[in-house]
Amino acid sequence: MLIKNACAFLLFYILSVQCVTAQTDFSAPIEGDYLIKDFTFKSNEQLDQLKLHYTTIGKPTKNKKGQINNAVLIMHGTTGSGSAFLSKQFGGNLFGKGQLLDATKYFIVLTDDIGHGKSSKPSNGLKMAFPKYNYDDMVLANYRLLTEHLKIDHLRLVMGTSMGGMHTWVWGYTYPDFMDALMPLASLPAEIAGRNRIQRKMAIKLIELDPEWKEGNYIQQPEQGMTGAILSLMFMVSSPLQWQITAPTREKAEVMMENTLARYSSTLDANDLIYAFDSSRDYNPQPYLSKIKAPLIAVNSADDQVNPPELGLMEKEIKNVKNGKYILLPITDKTSGHGTHSNPKIWGKYLKELLEKS
Repeated sequence: MLIKNACAFLLFYILSVQCVTAQTDFSAPIEGDYLIKDFTFKSNEQLDQLKLHYTTIGKPTKNKKGQINNAVLIMHGTTGSGSAFLSKQFGGNLFGKGQLLDATKYFIVLTDDIGHGKSSKPSNGLKMAFPKYNYDDMVLANYRLLTEHLKIDHLRLVMGTSMGGMHTWVWGYTYPDFMDALMPLASLPAEIAGRNRIQRKMAIKLIELDPEWKEGNYIQQPEQGMTGAILSLMFMVSSPLQWQITAPTREKAEVMMENTLARYSSTLDANDLIYAFDSSRDYNPQPYLSKIKAPLIAVNSADDQVNPPELGLMEKEIKNVKNGKYILLPITDKTSGHGTHSNPKIWGKYLKELLEKS
């Protein structure tokens, strides 16, 4: 059997894109691509053509000055894609008529970040010669998608889950006048260090140690390395309470592990995974938090082992955000560790508060 509430549970480090469920109660999404010529990365590497894939729901509205005034940007987690937000659990609880981000009122933009989804990534052909992108590059690319292609010069809301939550912090200080509100979910506004960084490097190293990886020039996925990487990342985002509830016996636990491993081994690419997890290497909003102007509500859950509350980092840093507020959700049978970020039923009231405040 698969994990109970799998889309909420293991969603978004290695798992988001596979949990998509067809939407039923909001308008049909529209997909598109934007090609940026001669995109220069922070590393000074360059791509002749960077493709950014995106999905939109709803239609833009404009104020008397002709400016779009109802755009919402939602950003996915590591190895995920914007389509994951079309799930019944996420979009089904946010985008429907009368819901908080009613797609008849808002123009919702779901992006596939560099290296993810249907956007340009190492597995398209360049392999390890693909530019070594970071979070600043990903945010800049999305900014150009919005401003140059979709003609959006202001956002009603910027929000994201996990990596997308970290991008939300970067948006806040990089483009402080661009949005009315910010909602980072399952993230911290501090350098990725300690256990978090070590686990990311573990996953990368496990792939690189596999002789079949061949410095990225493999023909078939390096099975041993990918198995080790996926198992380590499963553990990284796990919820002890939910795993115990879902797999209360040895037999069920082992079946759950094997089924989950098989599912993600069939969909992930080794080079893409290396790049995705290394892209956070120089993420560190801490020195720039005072630049954030828009009202911000950050939400984490107490059973999130990626961002464990005992570190005390959020409590310390949120004080540097002028209009910032931090919500720590207590552990319940409804939370699901890191994956709680994809359950609006749990944190939706704080989004409502943020929209009303801003």
